[in-house]
Amino acid sequence: MTTEKIRLLNFSDPKIKTLHITWFAFFLTFMVWFSHAPLMAIIKEAFDLTTPEVKALLILNVALTIPSRIVIGTLVDKYGPRSVFSMLLMIGGVICVGFASAQNYEQLAILRFLSGFIGAGFVIGIRMVSEWFPAKQVGIAEGIYGGWGNFGSAAAAMTLPSLALMFGGDDGWRYAIGITGVLAFVYGIIYRRIARDTPKGSTYFKPKKHGGLEVTSKGDFYFYLLMNVPMYLALAVLTWKLAPSNLGLLNDTAAYSIYAILAVVFIVQVRAIYHVNEDNLKHGVPEIHRYKFKQVAVLDVAYFVTFGSELAVVSMLPLFFLDTFEGLSAVQAGLLASGFAFMNLVARPTGGHFSDKYGRRKALSILICGLAVGYFVLSQIDGNWLIPVAVIATMGCSFFVQAGEGAVFAAVPLIQRRMTGQIAGMAGAYGNVGAVCYLTVLSFVDYSTFFMVIGASAAVALIFVQFMDEPSGHMAEILPDGTVQLIEVE
Repeated sequence: MTTEKIRLLNFSDPKIKTLHITWFAFFLTFMVWFSHAPLMAIIKEAFDLTTPEVKALLILNVALTIPSRIVIGTLVDKYGPRSVFSMLLMIGGVICVGFASAQNYEQLAILRFLSGFIGAGFVIGIRMVSEWFPAKQVGIAEGIYGGWGNFGSAAAAMTLPSLALMFGGDDGWRYAIGITGVLAFVYGIIYRRIARDTPKGSTYFKPKKHGGLEVTSKGDFYFYLLMNVPMYLALAVLTWKLAPSNLGLLNDTAAYSIYAILAVVFIVQVRAIYHVNEDNLKHGVPEIHRYKFKQVAVLDVAYFVTFGSELAVVSMLPLFFLDTFEGLSAVQAGLLASGFAFMNLVARPTGGHFSDKYGRRKALSILICGLAVGYFVLSQIDGNWLIPVAVIATMGCSFFVQAGEGAVFAAVPLIQRRMTGQIAGMAGAYGNVGAVCYLTVLSFVDYSTFFMVIGASAAVALIFVQFMDEPSGHMAEILPDGTVQLIEVE
């Protein structure tokens, strides 16, 4: 199997234009989402925050993205990526400006929680790119989209501390963060005007029903329900962390109310999933339309470790450098930490290319092994290390982390085209489940143990990946007139 070249500078090609305008939309979502991270030391001082309060903000920032990615994935499959991406950028921009205007810790916490909504932007572009690129190019195209988009967090780390200093005064950080929100809002309007959901003459396949993934066997139905449980547990863990017995940001009544709401929402979701799959469970599914849900589950677990660890590390890395190496300023720590996300530019496309060229399972296995070794190396960093060596180790680890992410989403569009948004949403949500879990661990342990835990969890993900079947042949999709179209997946 060969990978056709993608000529990135050929802007006359509509699919190349779509790729560029879409990765930039994703870039802005990540810049907004992580605009607080490089400025956290300044925010901590401005509001006189304790270390537990800062760690709570880091966890809150990734919490809402768990349900948001599921919801956004469903909306993308139903309404198309153009409209949904535009909506998300505009709403996320408004929330970002609200965070920049916060006057107390409670407002910071609420708006940081709401900011997790814009983190769902990633799944939108996965569906958009898969509509425009053939199977032999989709891996590297998704890698370019994810790599340049994820670079938004590095761009925030590299630019926002200096921008805050340029504005000066106690409110410099507010202007720096607020500007990213304004940019996102304006680009949301622009994206709606210039993007198209599909190439001219192509069909935008939609699920027959909405509210959950369609599965094709009873075993997969129960497996799907089981795979939804960790997402609710992650939100329950977050609630527990904010309860009076821990950080005390919620009182007992609020905490128990949230637990009850999570239980009710889970029951409602189970009913919705059954409704979507009722006919399939009663009457069966023709062989040509079947797929194995284990493919989705494997990618969920792989993304838990890859993207989940990236989110957690990007959130804490500036503080890690500040606490580990004496004499660093917030600007210097932000620049050093940006190296982790900076690798996205190369790593994600490389992971997608490896997946296209060498196979989905093999590429993912090798990259997760590299990730585990990388985090073990990071666990050994202390104040005696030379800073350049620590940065190189950080960037080396991040290569395998982000290349693994690229390999995951090289496989996502090859499962079922009409449900790509929902599959991407579930995998993306698992990334945020990973981030919540890892950041919760960080709140109890030191930095070295934190990195060791991530490396150890990679071994579990590696076992899961071995159960993945290599996508091959064709997937069948139903056209609006009822006829069947076969789409190549190899």
